Amino acid sequence: MKIGLNGQIFLGAALGVGLGVGLARLGPEAQLTRHGMYLLGLVGTLFVDLLKMVLVPLVFTSIAVGVANLRLHSQLHRVWIATLSFFVLSMALAILLGLGAAIWFEPGKGLNLELFRDASQGFTAKQMSFAEFIASFLHGLFVNPFAALAQANVLAIVVFALLLGIALVVGGERYRNILLLLQEGLELMLRLVGWIMRLAPFGICALLAQLLATQNMALLHSLAQFIAVVVGTTLLHGCVVLPGLLFLATGMSPLKFFRGSRAALVTAFATSSSSATLPVTLRCVEQHLHVKPGIAGFVVPLGATVNMDGTALYEAAAALFVANLAGIELDLAQQLIVCFTTMVAAIGAPGIPSAGMVTMVMVLQAVGLPAEAVAILLPIDRLLDTVRTMVNVEGDMVGCLVVQRFAAG
Repeated sequence: MKIGLNGQIFLGAALGVGLGVGLARLGPEAQLTRHGMYLLGLVGTLFVDLLKMVLVPLVFTSIAVGVANLRLHSQLHRVWIATLSFFVLSMALAILLGLGAAIWFEPGKGLNLELFRDASQGFTAKQMSFAEFIASFLHGLFVNPFAALAQANVLAIVVFALLLGIALVVGGERYRNILLLLQEGLELMLRLVGWIMRLAPFGICALLAQLLATQNMALLHSLAQFIAVVVGTTLLHGCVVLPGLLFLATGMSPLKFFRGSRAALVTAFATSSSSATLPVTLRCVEQHLHVKPGIAGFVVPLGATVNMDGTALYEAAAALFVANLAGIELDLAQQLIVCFTTMVAAIGAPGIPSAGMVTMVMVLQAVGLPAEAVAILLPIDRLLDTVRTMVNVEGDMVGCLVVQRFAAG
Protein backbone atom coordinates (compact mmCIF):
# COMPACT_ATOMS: atom_id res chain seq x y z
CA MET A 1 0.00 0.00 0.00
CA LYS A 2 1.36 3.40 -0.99
CA ILE A 3 1.80 5.78 1.94
CA GLY A 4 0.64 9.37 1.39
CA LEU A 5 2.72 12.45 2.16
CA ASN A 6 1.12 12.97 5.58
CA GLY A 7 1.91 9.37 6.52
CA GLN A 8 5.48 9.72 5.27
CA ILE A 9 5.91 12.89 7.36
CA PHE A 10 4.60 11.11 10.45
CA LEU A 11 7.04 8.23 9.84
CA GLY A 12 9.89 10.71 9.31
CA ALA A 13 8.95 12.53 12.51
CA ALA A 14 8.83 9.28 14.49
CA LEU A 15 12.20 8.20 13.08
CA GLY A 16 13.64 11.63 13.88
CA VAL A 17 12.43 11.43 17.48
CA GLY A 18 13.93 7.94 17.90
CA LEU A 19 17.21 8.94 16.25
CA GLY A 20 17.46 12.13 18.32
CA VAL A 21 16.86 10.29 21.59
CA GLY A 22 19.43 7.64 20.61
CA LEU A 23 22.09 10.25 19.79
CA ALA A 24 21.34 12.11 23.03
CA ARG A 25 21.97 8.92 25.03
CA LEU A 26 25.29 8.34 23.25
CA GLY A 27 26.41 11.82 24.26
CA PRO A 28 27.82 14.72 22.23
CA GLU A 29 31.40 13.42 22.37
CA ALA A 30 30.67 10.07 20.74
CA GLN A 31 32.06 9.73 17.22
CA LEU A 32 28.75 8.39 15.90
CA THR A 33 26.94 11.42 17.35
CA ARG A 34 29.37 13.89 15.75
CA HIS A 35 29.13 12.28 12.31
CA GLY A 36 25.39 11.84 12.65
CA MET A 37 24.84 15.47 13.62
CA TYR A 38 26.90 16.60 10.63
CA LEU A 39 24.82 14.55 8.19
CA LEU A 40 21.56 15.58 9.86
CA GLY A 41 22.65 19.20 9.60
CA LEU A 42 23.26 18.84 5.86
CA VAL A 43 19.86 17.27 5.18
CA GLY A 44 17.93 19.64 7.45
CA THR A 45 19.63 22.74 6.07
CA LEU A 46 19.00 21.61 2.49
CA PHE A 47 15.27 21.21 3.16
CA VAL A 48 14.93 24.63 4.84
CA ASP A 49 16.99 26.34 2.13
CA LEU A 50 14.76 24.84 -0.56
CA LEU A 51 11.68 26.21 1.21
CA LYS A 52 13.33 29.63 1.43
CA MET A 53 14.24 29.43 -2.27
CA VAL A 54 10.61 29.25 -3.41
CA LEU A 55 9.24 31.53 -0.67
CA VAL A 56 9.59 34.86 -2.48
CA PRO A 57 8.24 33.90 -5.95
CA LEU A 58 5.42 31.81 -4.44
CA VAL A 59 4.29 34.57 -2.08
CA PHE A 60 4.47 37.20 -4.82
CA THR A 61 2.57 35.25 -7.47
CA SER A 62 -0.02 33.68 -5.13
CA ILE A 63 -1.05 36.98 -3.52
CA ALA A 64 -1.09 38.95 -6.79
CA VAL A 65 -3.14 36.25 -8.56
CA GLY A 66 -5.45 35.75 -5.57
CA VAL A 67 -6.34 39.44 -5.40
CA ALA A 68 -6.57 39.80 -9.20
CA ASN A 69 -9.06 36.92 -9.44
CA LEU A 70 -11.55 38.97 -7.44
CA ARG A 71 -12.21 40.89 -10.65
CA LEU A 72 -14.50 38.05 -11.70
CA HIS A 73 -17.00 39.25 -9.12
CA SER A 74 -16.56 43.01 -9.52
CA GLN A 75 -20.17 43.48 -10.65
CA LEU A 76 -21.52 42.52 -7.21
CA HIS A 77 -20.37 45.72 -5.51
CA ARG A 78 -22.41 45.64 -2.30
CA VAL A 79 -22.00 41.89 -1.81
CA TRP A 80 -18.31 42.10 -2.67
CA ILE A 81 -17.62 44.88 -0.12
CA ALA A 82 -19.74 43.28 2.61
CA THR A 83 -18.08 39.89 2.08
CA LEU A 84 -14.51 41.14 2.23
CA SER A 85 -15.33 43.40 5.21
CA PHE A 86 -16.67 40.44 7.17
CA PHE A 87 -13.74 38.22 6.18
CA VAL A 88 -11.21 40.84 7.31
CA LEU A 89 -13.06 41.42 10.60
CA SER A 90 -13.39 37.74 11.48
CA MET A 91 -9.76 36.97 10.59
CA ALA A 92 -8.54 39.97 12.57
CA LEU A 93 -10.44 38.75 15.63
CA ALA A 94 -9.01 35.24 15.13
CA ILE A 95 -5.44 36.59 14.87
CA LEU A 96 -5.84 38.73 17.99
CA LEU A 97 -7.26 35.73 19.85
CA GLY A 98 -4.33 33.53 18.77
CA LEU A 99 -1.75 36.16 19.72
CA GLY A 100 -3.48 36.86 23.03
CA ALA A 101 -3.58 33.19 23.99
CA ALA A 102 0.09 32.70 23.04
CA ILE A 103 1.08 35.76 25.10
CA TRP A 104 -1.03 34.65 28.08
CA PHE A 105 -0.03 30.95 28.21
CA GLU A 106 3.53 31.41 26.82
CA PRO A 107 4.01 27.92 25.30
CA GLY A 108 7.72 27.17 24.78
CA LYS A 109 8.85 29.93 27.15
CA GLY A 110 12.28 29.41 28.67
CA LEU A 111 13.52 26.57 26.43
CA ASN A 112 15.93 28.60 24.22
CA LEU A 113 16.60 25.77 21.76
CA GLU A 114 20.21 25.28 20.70
CA LEU A 115 19.18 24.92 17.05
CA PHE A 116 17.77 28.46 17.05
CA ARG A 117 20.69 30.11 18.85
CA ASP A 118 22.02 31.85 15.74
CA ALA A 119 18.63 33.42 15.10
CA SER A 120 18.34 34.77 18.64
CA GLN A 121 21.90 36.15 18.59
CA GLY A 122 21.23 38.02 15.36
CA PHE A 123 17.88 39.36 16.54
CA THR A 124 17.67 42.88 17.91
CA ALA A 125 14.51 44.52 19.19
CA LYS A 126 14.75 48.28 18.79
CA GLN A 127 12.89 50.39 21.31
CA MET A 128 11.02 53.34 19.77
CA SER A 129 8.11 55.66 20.45
CA PHE A 130 4.71 55.08 18.87
CA ALA A 131 5.26 57.92 16.37
CA GLU A 132 8.65 56.48 15.41
CA PHE A 133 7.12 53.03 15.05
CA ILE A 134 4.38 54.30 12.67
CA ALA A 135 6.95 56.12 10.53
CA SER A 136 9.29 53.12 10.47
CA PHE A 137 6.45 50.67 9.75
CA LEU A 138 5.13 52.70 6.81
CA HIS A 139 8.65 53.21 5.46
CA GLY A 140 9.19 49.45 5.52
CA LEU A 141 5.98 48.75 3.61
CA PHE A 142 6.81 50.65 0.45
CA VAL A 143 10.18 49.57 -0.90
CA ASN A 144 11.65 49.23 -4.39
CA PRO A 145 10.04 45.90 -5.42
CA PHE A 146 13.20 44.64 -7.13
CA ALA A 147 15.25 45.35 -4.01
CA ALA A 148 12.56 43.69 -1.88
CA LEU A 149 12.57 40.59 -4.09
CA ALA A 150 16.37 40.39 -4.07
CA GLN A 151 16.62 40.86 -0.29
CA ALA A 152 13.63 38.61 0.51
CA ASN A 153 11.88 41.49 2.29
CA VAL A 154 8.64 39.58 2.82
CA LEU A 155 6.54 42.47 4.13
CA ALA A 156 7.41 44.77 1.21
CA ILE A 157 6.83 41.93 -1.28
CA VAL A 158 3.37 41.29 0.18
CA VAL A 159 2.40 44.96 -0.08
CA PHE A 160 3.62 45.25 -3.68
CA ALA A 161 1.80 42.04 -4.63
CA LEU A 162 -1.42 43.36 -3.08
CA LEU A 163 -1.13 46.66 -4.98
CA LEU A 164 -0.34 44.82 -8.21
CA GLY A 165 -3.36 42.56 -7.74
CA ILE A 166 -5.62 45.57 -7.15
CA ALA A 167 -4.22 47.25 -10.29
CA LEU A 168 -5.03 44.09 -12.27
CA VAL A 169 -8.59 44.19 -10.91
CA VAL A 170 -9.04 47.83 -11.93
CA GLY A 171 -7.42 47.31 -15.34
CA GLY A 172 -9.61 44.34 -16.20
CA GLU A 173 -9.08 42.82 -19.64
CA ARG A 174 -6.39 45.34 -20.54
CA TYR A 175 -3.89 43.42 -18.37
CA ARG A 176 -5.14 39.94 -19.18
CA ASN A 177 -1.74 38.80 -20.52
CA ILE A 178 0.07 39.94 -17.37
CA LEU A 179 -2.44 38.06 -15.22
CA LEU A 180 -1.99 34.96 -17.37
CA LEU A 181 1.79 35.21 -16.94
CA LEU A 182 1.44 35.48 -13.17
CA GLN A 183 -0.95 32.50 -13.10
CA GLU A 184 1.52 30.38 -15.05
CA GLY A 185 4.29 31.54 -12.72
CA LEU A 186 2.19 30.45 -9.74
CA GLU A 187 1.58 27.04 -11.31
CA LEU A 188 5.34 26.65 -11.83
CA MET A 189 6.04 27.57 -8.20
CA LEU A 190 3.45 25.07 -6.97
CA ARG A 191 5.10 22.37 -9.07
CA LEU A 192 8.46 23.21 -7.47
CA VAL A 193 6.87 23.15 -4.02
CA GLY A 194 5.47 19.70 -4.80
CA TRP A 195 8.95 18.45 -5.64
CA ILE A 196 10.44 19.98 -2.50
CA MET A 197 7.74 18.45 -0.29
CA ARG A 198 8.84 14.99 -1.44
CA LEU A 199 11.92 15.67 0.69
CA ALA A 200 9.81 16.77 3.68
CA PRO A 201 9.92 13.40 5.51
CA PHE A 202 13.75 13.40 5.32
CA GLY A 203 14.03 17.08 6.26
CA ILE A 204 11.64 16.76 9.19
CA CYS A 205 13.45 13.61 10.37
CA ALA A 206 16.82 15.37 10.28
CA LEU A 207 15.65 18.58 11.97
CA LEU A 208 13.73 16.78 14.73
CA ALA A 209 16.69 14.48 15.38
CA GLN A 210 18.93 17.55 15.74
CA LEU A 211 16.46 19.14 18.15
CA LEU A 212 16.06 16.12 20.40
CA ALA A 213 19.76 15.25 20.35
CA THR A 214 20.58 18.62 21.90
CA GLN A 215 17.47 19.18 24.07
CA ASN A 216 15.67 17.43 26.88
CA MET A 217 12.11 16.16 26.76
CA ALA A 218 10.82 19.56 27.89
CA LEU A 219 10.39 20.29 24.17
CA LEU A 220 7.66 17.64 23.90
CA HIS A 221 5.88 19.11 26.93
CA SER A 222 5.97 22.57 25.33
CA LEU A 223 4.68 21.12 22.07
CA ALA A 224 1.74 19.51 23.87
CA GLN A 225 1.04 22.83 25.58
CA PHE A 226 1.09 24.61 22.21
CA ILE A 227 -1.34 22.07 20.71
CA ALA A 228 -3.71 22.60 23.64
CA VAL A 229 -3.52 26.40 23.29
CA VAL A 230 -4.19 26.32 19.53
CA VAL A 231 -7.04 23.80 19.73
CA GLY A 232 -8.62 25.63 22.68
CA THR A 233 -8.47 29.09 21.09
CA THR A 234 -9.64 27.78 17.70
CA LEU A 235 -12.67 26.14 19.33
CA LEU A 236 -13.28 29.33 21.33
CA HIS A 237 -13.34 31.32 18.09
CA GLY A 238 -15.65 28.78 16.44
CA CYS A 239 -18.02 28.31 19.38
CA VAL A 240 -18.14 31.85 20.82
CA VAL A 241 -16.73 34.56 18.53
CA LEU A 242 -18.28 33.54 15.19
CA PRO A 243 -21.72 32.63 16.67
CA GLY A 244 -21.56 35.92 18.60
CA LEU A 245 -20.96 37.90 15.41
CA LEU A 246 -23.79 36.00 13.73
CA PHE A 247 -26.22 36.72 16.58
CA LEU A 248 -25.30 40.42 16.70
CA ALA A 249 -25.67 40.80 12.93
CA THR A 250 -28.71 38.63 12.20
CA GLY A 251 -30.29 37.60 15.50
CA MET A 252 -29.95 33.89 14.62
CA SER A 253 -29.31 31.67 17.64
CA PRO A 254 -26.08 29.62 17.70
CA LEU A 255 -28.13 26.43 18.24
CA LYS A 256 -30.12 26.99 15.04
CA PHE A 257 -26.94 27.76 13.11
CA PHE A 258 -25.06 24.66 14.31
CA ARG A 259 -28.08 22.48 13.60
CA GLY A 260 -28.17 23.71 10.01
CA SER A 261 -24.40 23.64 9.43
CA ARG A 262 -23.63 20.32 11.14
CA ALA A 263 -23.05 18.30 7.96
CA ALA A 264 -20.54 20.79 6.55
CA LEU A 265 -18.64 21.08 9.85
CA VAL A 266 -18.32 17.30 10.20
CA THR A 267 -17.16 16.99 6.58
CA ALA A 268 -14.59 19.77 7.07
CA PHE A 269 -13.26 18.06 10.21
CA ALA A 270 -12.97 14.72 8.41
CA THR A 271 -11.42 15.98 5.16
CA SER A 272 -9.32 18.94 6.44
CA SER A 273 -10.15 20.64 3.15
CA SER A 274 -12.38 23.67 2.61
CA SER A 275 -12.42 22.95 -1.13
CA ALA A 276 -13.49 19.32 -0.70
CA THR A 277 -16.24 20.45 1.71
CA LEU A 278 -17.51 23.10 -0.73
CA PRO A 279 -20.52 21.14 -2.15
CA VAL A 280 -21.70 20.22 1.35
CA THR A 281 -21.23 23.80 2.56
CA LEU A 282 -23.32 25.16 -0.32
CA ARG A 283 -26.10 22.67 0.36
CA CYS A 284 -26.16 23.54 4.07
CA VAL A 285 -26.31 27.31 3.61
CA GLU A 286 -28.93 27.17 0.85
CA GLN A 287 -31.23 24.39 2.10
CA HIS A 288 -30.83 24.53 5.88
CA LEU A 289 -29.80 28.13 6.59
CA HIS A 290 -31.91 29.59 3.73
CA VAL A 291 -29.28 31.80 2.11
CA LYS A 292 -30.13 32.99 -1.41
CA PRO A 293 -28.31 30.91 -4.06
CA GLY A 294 -26.78 34.02 -5.65
CA ILE A 295 -25.13 35.07 -2.39
CA ALA A 296 -24.12 31.54 -1.37
CA GLY A 297 -22.64 30.90 -4.81
CA PHE A 298 -20.44 33.96 -4.42
CA VAL A 299 -19.48 33.96 -0.72
CA VAL A 300 -18.77 30.25 -0.17
CA PRO A 301 -16.35 29.64 -3.09
CA LEU A 302 -14.57 32.93 -2.36
CA GLY A 303 -14.40 32.10 1.35
CA ALA A 304 -12.92 28.67 0.63
CA THR A 305 -9.93 30.53 -0.83
CA VAL A 306 -9.83 33.83 1.05
CA ASN A 307 -11.47 33.38 4.47
CA MET A 308 -9.21 31.34 6.76
CA ASP A 309 -9.94 32.23 10.40
CA GLY A 310 -8.51 29.01 11.82
CA THR A 311 -5.39 29.17 9.68
CA ALA A 312 -4.72 32.82 10.57
CA LEU A 313 -5.16 32.07 14.30
CA TYR A 314 -2.80 29.09 14.10
CA GLU A 315 -0.04 30.93 12.23
CA ALA A 316 -0.17 33.92 14.61
CA ALA A 317 0.07 31.66 17.67
CA ALA A 318 2.81 29.59 16.00
CA ALA A 319 4.94 32.69 15.39
CA LEU A 320 4.91 33.54 19.11
CA PHE A 321 5.54 29.89 20.02
CA VAL A 322 8.63 29.84 17.80
CA ALA A 323 9.79 33.15 19.27
CA ASN A 324 9.54 31.63 22.75
CA LEU A 325 11.51 28.55 21.64
CA ALA A 326 14.22 30.78 20.21
CA GLY A 327 14.34 32.98 23.31
CA ILE A 328 13.21 36.04 21.33
CA GLU A 329 10.91 38.75 22.65
CA LEU A 330 8.65 40.24 19.97
CA ASP A 331 7.77 43.87 20.64
CA LEU A 332 4.49 45.53 19.67
CA ALA A 333 5.75 46.47 16.21
CA GLN A 334 6.77 42.90 15.41
CA GLN A 335 3.47 41.54 16.76
CA LEU A 336 1.58 43.92 14.46
CA ILE A 337 3.71 42.71 11.54
CA VAL A 338 2.76 39.14 12.50
CA CYS A 339 -0.94 40.18 12.45
CA PHE A 340 -0.64 41.77 9.01
CA THR A 341 1.45 38.97 7.52
CA THR A 342 -0.72 36.14 8.82
CA MET A 343 -3.87 37.77 7.45
CA VAL A 344 -2.32 38.25 4.01
CA ALA A 345 -0.85 34.73 4.09
CA ALA A 346 -4.28 33.30 4.89
CA ILE A 347 -5.90 35.35 2.10
CA GLY A 348 -3.32 34.73 -0.61
CA ALA A 349 -2.12 31.21 0.07
CA PRO A 350 -2.99 28.54 -2.52
CA GLY A 351 -5.29 25.86 -1.16
CA ILE A 352 -2.75 23.05 -0.85
CA PRO A 353 -1.02 21.82 2.35
CA SER A 354 2.53 22.17 1.01
CA ALA A 355 1.98 25.80 0.05
CA GLY A 356 0.65 26.40 3.56
CA MET A 357 4.02 25.30 4.92
CA VAL A 358 5.77 27.90 2.76
CA THR A 359 3.42 30.63 4.00
CA MET A 360 4.29 29.57 7.56
CA VAL A 361 7.93 30.20 6.65
CA MET A 362 6.81 33.56 5.27
CA VAL A 363 5.25 34.57 8.60
CA LEU A 364 8.36 33.53 10.51
CA GLN A 365 10.73 35.29 8.11
CA ALA A 366 8.72 38.53 8.26
CA VAL A 367 9.89 39.14 11.83
CA GLY A 368 13.26 37.39 11.61
CA LEU A 369 12.30 34.09 13.26
CA PRO A 370 14.09 30.86 12.27
CA ALA A 371 12.53 28.98 9.37
CA GLU A 372 13.91 25.73 10.84
CA ALA A 373 10.91 25.79 13.19
CA VAL A 374 8.86 24.09 10.46
CA ALA A 375 10.45 20.89 11.77
CA ILE A 376 8.40 21.27 14.95
CA LEU A 377 5.21 22.52 13.32
CA LEU A 378 4.83 20.20 10.33
CA PRO A 379 4.40 16.87 12.22
CA ILE A 380 1.49 18.31 14.26
CA ASP A 381 0.03 20.25 11.35
CA ARG A 382 -2.30 17.46 10.21
CA LEU A 383 -3.79 17.12 13.71
CA LEU A 384 -4.44 20.86 14.06
CA ASP A 385 -5.65 21.11 10.46
CA THR A 386 -8.84 19.20 11.26
CA VAL A 387 -10.02 21.76 13.82
CA ARG A 388 -8.93 24.87 11.97
CA THR A 389 -10.52 23.73 8.68
CA MET A 390 -13.80 23.23 10.51
CA VAL A 391 -13.60 26.81 11.79
CA ASN A 392 -12.61 28.06 8.32
CA VAL A 393 -15.77 26.53 6.85
CA GLU A 394 -17.89 27.82 9.74
CA GLY A 395 -16.61 31.33 9.00
CA ASP A 396 -17.73 30.99 5.37
CA MET A 397 -21.26 29.99 6.42
CA VAL A 398 -21.53 32.76 9.01
CA GLY A 399 -20.29 35.16 6.33
CA CYS A 400 -23.10 34.06 4.00
CA LEU A 401 -25.75 34.90 6.59
CA VAL A 402 -24.17 38.23 7.55
CA VAL A 403 -23.74 39.31 3.92
CA GLN A 404 -27.35 38.39 3.14
CA ARG A 405 -28.49 40.54 6.07
CA PHE A 406 -26.47 43.65 5.18
CA ALA A 407 -25.90 43.54 1.42
CA ALA A 408 -28.88 41.83 -0.16
CA GLY A 409 -31.59 43.83 1.46
